[in-house]
Amino acid sequence: MEEIYKKIKQLRFESGMTLKELSEKTDLSVSFLSQIERGASTLAITSLKRIAEAFGVKMIHFFEEPENVNYAVRKEDQKPFKIETSESTYVRLSSNFTDRKIEPLIITMMPQQKDKEFVRHPGEEFYFVLKGAVLIRVDQNDYYLREGEAIHFPSTQLHMWENPLDQETVILSVVTPVIY
Repeated sequence: MEEIYKKIKQLRFESGMTLKELSEKTDLSVSFLSQIERGASTLAITSLKRIAEAFGVKMIHFFEEPENVNYAVRKEDQKPFKIETSESTYVRLSSNFTDRKIEPLIITMMPQQKDKEFVRHPGEEFYFVLKGAVLIRVDQNDYYLREGEAIHFPSTQLHMWENPLDQETVILSVVTPVIY
């Protein structure tokens, strides 16, 4: 059953759909859908049917095991997406296979983009600046990183970031746990 939750979340992110948009398409509440994606709630077959219809897939999609996993992520398969609460654009760089542990992404930060508050959560974060610069605050320390520089820290530390430039900043990000 856990794989079903992961597949729902994956389909939602791949389609660039927010929880609110999925809620509107399924008539299921945002909080219920959030619980489903986290595996914190059971899912009735009728609800799964609504979700499948919203994504335009058959219900069997949630029960099938991938036959031939393609570990390569080709450029044409790297689709940019946005997260509801962020100005950044994300591109997922990982293939899908059971029990993967890392989430590699390319993140494009808008000029002067800045987090509004500190966050902390389980896991680790690694960032490598491909273009531009980023200011990352981890607890009481500020790290100003330029192109070619990197940072790696536990996500349990309070942290936030900003793009201090008047141009886009592009970052290679590898985080745990897997998000998408």
